Amino acid sequence: MTDPALTHLDAAGNARMVDVSAKQVTVRTATAAGRVLLSAECVALLRSGDIPKGDALAVARIAGIMGAKKTPELIPLCHPLMVSGVEVGVEIVDEGVELSATVRTNERTGVEMEALTAVSVAGLALVDMVKAVDKRAVISDIRVTAKSGGRSGDWRRD
Repeated sequence: MTDPALTHLDAAGNARMVDVSAKQVTVRTATAAGRVLLSAECVALLRSGDIPKGDALAVARIAGIMGAKKTPELIPLCHPLMVSGVEVGVEIVDEGVELSATVRTNERTGVEMEALTAVSVAGLALVDMVKAVDKRAVISDIRVTAKSGGRSGDWRRD
């Protein structure tokens, strides 16, 4: 259940950034996942390393890391946090590429948005790298899969 005091609206209904100054600093981690669905031809090119634009998976990893770091610039009410670490995973599967991102911080609020943004930006970068080969690429199923730290404790998607 959500704390009713944690709202992004003030008493007049105006948007505001939630004040987290009274919250305890704790180690917090969040993991998100998603996928890019691709044609069999594109998957074969990724596996062989023959994507015309270059190493699409490396670009996706770096873009994901950058996305996590830039999250408060992209999401209007997101707190700027000192991100301690970001790991972006890319795994080629028969249907395309499975993406994951784990973000860590030692702060007063969580890094779920940073993990989601990392996966989203990694997916966008991957699509950009393969669009000449597969114009039908689809980014899908972006979701938080786990979080830890903070007052609400640990959570894992079943």
